[in-house]
Amino acid sequence: MIRSGRRVIIVFGVADSSESEESAMSVQSARLFSVDTAYNHAGNWAGDKRSCLALRERYRSSMNAVFQRVLLMAGLFWCVTGCTKSEPVVALKDGTTRVKLALNWFPECEHGGFIAGDVHGHFSARDLDVEIIPGAVGAPQQVIADLASGRILFAVSDADNVVKARSRGAKLVAVMAAMQNSPRCIMVHEGAGIERLEDLANLELAISESRPFALWMKRKLPLTNVTMIPFSGSVAEFLTKPKFAQQAYVFSEPFVAREKGGDPKTLMVSDLGFNPYASLLVTTEEAIQTQPDLVKQVVDGCLEGWQTYLQDATQTNQAIHSMNDGMSIAALEFGVSAMRPLCLPEESTKLGEMSLTRWQTLVSQIEEVGEIEAGSVKAEDCFSTKFLPESGEK
Repeated sequence: MIRSGRRVIIVFGVADSSESEESAMSVQSARLFSVDTAYNHAGNWAGDKRSCLALRERYRSSMNAVFQRVLLMAGLFWCVTGCTKSEPVVALKDGTTRVKLALNWFPECEHGGFIAGDVHGHFSARDLDVEIIPGAVGAPQQVIADLASGRILFAVSDADNVVKARSRGAKLVAVMAAMQNSPRCIMVHEGAGIERLEDLANLELAISESRPFALWMKRKLPLTNVTMIPFSGSVAEFLTKPKFAQQAYVFSEPFVAREKGGDPKTLMVSDLGFNPYASLLVTTEEAIQTQPDLVKQVVDGCLEGWQTYLQDATQTNQAIHSMNDGMSIAALEFGVSAMRPLCLPEESTKLGEMSLTRWQTLVSQIEEVGEIEAGSVKAEDCFSTKFLPESGEK
């Protein structure tokens, strides 16, 4: 079941003087934000397929500092207002089980397999009524807060967010990874002669400097005469400035830039070794311990959904477009074709798989850039493969 219409994201808490000016502005302006409002607010460059991406990046960065306050204030809100928290799991009279699956952004191709699970009946075949909740501005951190507080049992997130959440005490666990390789890239001009990330020099780079991938780039690249500027989300400057590069998702901004007459070339950040799993299905330690059969059924439905989506995305793309008309069918078709090699990079790759080595590498990298304290997160606690087919690791 896909929830349609607006979803309001509520962020509680007030930035204090110890937080950055941008953090304060982000928290204040994120208090009430609907899907429609977000699209109207996100810049003056209508037509870009990820028109709110800049806001997402700013909120992802700013919300890290106030994550625990969000949880506290959210709890106080429910107590003070007398609202009844909706149950994350409901047993229906017809024998089906209703659960919620929250997306970490507006519905796009990176959510395709989860949505396909609903569209193609893979959830209902397992007696599940899965309510897919579209995300909005602030959703990347909101879904983490909702999982940690028990308001939902399942959400989509990325591996670096899981690591950071666990460092703050949230007992979250990834149970499948739709994308083995990160879609994060740097988009440069084809005519600039830049062949590798190490060649980035003498240009402006629009980037979210405080994100772990950006911190990793600053540690590993010379970036000679590179001026970092805030990432706006638009491709407008890229189209007008020859000495300009920007962060992107390989299945999104390059399509927009080329559609508008640009000459984009993508350089994958994963080539530097920073390669967190993306589009993870995430739940909680408590759910795994107390409701393992339910977790298994949801994982199986999601896996079958991803298999369907990667084979034939037509019907699911129509559903995504109906949920988010900012994503055209053409953009979604491009997106899924660019995403397939990220989900199944090798013939031997098993859809959804994860390894301890990859998680250990990620934890150590996030420690290295100073985003978490050394020893605060154990890699083996971040994920479980016990619900995946033919799993033998953990």
